[in-house]
Amino acid sequence: MRIGELAELSGLTASRIRFYESTGLINAVERKANGYRDYPPEALSVLEIIASAQRAGFTLDQIRHLLPVKQGNWQHEALLLALRQKVAEIDEMQARLNRNRAQLLVAIESIENRPKDLNCSDRADWVLGRLRESGAVPKRKKPQR
Repeated sequence: MRIGELAELSGLTASRIRFYESTGLINAVERKANGYRDYPPEALSVLEIIASAQRAGFTLDQIRHLLPVKQGNWQHEALLLALRQKVAEIDEMQARLNRNRAQLLVAIESIENRPKDLNCSDRADWVLGRLRESGAVPKRKKPQR
């Protein structure tokens, strides 16, 4: 199939497909006498795997090492290890995002409910104190003498 059809079926641009080919993510194809590239049907599957892996957070270099050298010759143990590592990274990222969200909610609540009778500088200190109490901001170390 020609690159235009492959692009349409995969949802990728022709330039992206050419980039994947130039970087060795998909096998280079011979050009026909008319100059058109003719991709085999399995190229669509490989492109779908690449796009899916990128959406999951894999880098192109990581993907390159996971793709089989020959069609159907997957390194199952390496693939499983990489997938498990990516799940662990996502879990850590979700935990970090949850902590960040909680910190932001404390900041919002503290700013919205700060005492009105404090001057601006004291209000900022009051909000920071609330953030420290919640663990959102590290507690100040006492000066050493």
